[in-house]
Amino acid sequence: MTTRRTTATITLAVVVAVGVSACTPAPPDRPDTGYPWHTGIVATTFWVGEVFDASASDGSQRISTYDSDWMDSYGGCDGVQVGAECRTEARSADDGWFPTAMTPRQNPFYLDLPFDDVNDDEGFATRGEVVPWASQPAYAPVVADPSASLMKNRWVALHKDGRVCYGQIQDAGPGEYRDAAYVFGSDDRRPANSRYNGAGLDVSPALNGCLGFAELNGDGDRVDWAFVDDADVPAGPWTRIVTDSPVR
Repeated sequence: MTTRRTTATITLAVVVAVGVSACTPAPPDRPDTGYPWHTGIVATTFWVGEVFDASASDGSQRISTYDSDWMDSYGGCDGVQVGAECRTEARSADDGWFPTAMTPRQNPFYLDLPFDDVNDDEGFATRGEVVPWASQPAYAPVVADPSASLMKNRWVALHKDGRVCYGQIQDAGPGEYRDAAYVFGSDDRRPANSRYNGAGLDVSPALNGCLGFAELNGDGDRVDWAFVDDADVPAGPWTRIVTDSPVR
C-alpha cells in the first residue's frame, strides 16, 4: 500500500507499425474509452521493491493493497538492486520499457489510484455503488466478497504529450485510499490528496518511460487518464504480460 506522491482511436495499423516494443504514439486527442477522462493530474513514480519510508507501516512497495507479498509475486525488484536498496531506472523503447536487471512475472505496466476497495471499510461498503463496472457479470457475484477486488488488474489508459499507454491497477494511493469522488467522478475534479504536489496516481517505471516523463522519480509530470475495458486495450508492450492474479 502506498501513500506516495499513481477521441482518436488507435488504429491497428499504428499498433502493427510500432510493434510490441514501443509505446503507442497517438494524436493529442485522447481515445474514447467509454469512461470519463481526468486531465492534468500529477503522477509520481513508484516501483515494486521500493522502500521510501521504513518507519511507516505502508512505506514499502514490497507489499501492495492487494498483495501482501507483491515483490515475490512480481518476481523481485522492478529496477536495480544495489545492496539492500531497490532503485528505479530509466527505461527504453528498445525493450518495450521492461526492466533491464530482472524478468518480471507480472505486467510491468502498473499503477495505483486512491480507492482501496478491500482493506478500507468505506471503500468496501460502497464499491457496489460507486465502481462503474460493479454490476457487470464478471464482478457482480464478488461485490460482497471481502477476499476479492473490483479494482485489482483493471486497465487504465494514460495520455501525455501525444502518447497513449496502458497499465493495470495493482495498488491504492497515493496519500488517500477512499477518494471515490475523484476516481469515479465525471466532473474532472482534483484529487483529495494534498501531498506530493497533489498527486492523483503513481505509475510504474515502464509507464514513466512509455509516457516520456521528464523525471524518473519526481512530482512534476502530469497525465490524463481514464478507465478502459479489457476488450478495448490495444496490443502493445503492456499486453506482453497481463496480470490476472487475485488478492493475496
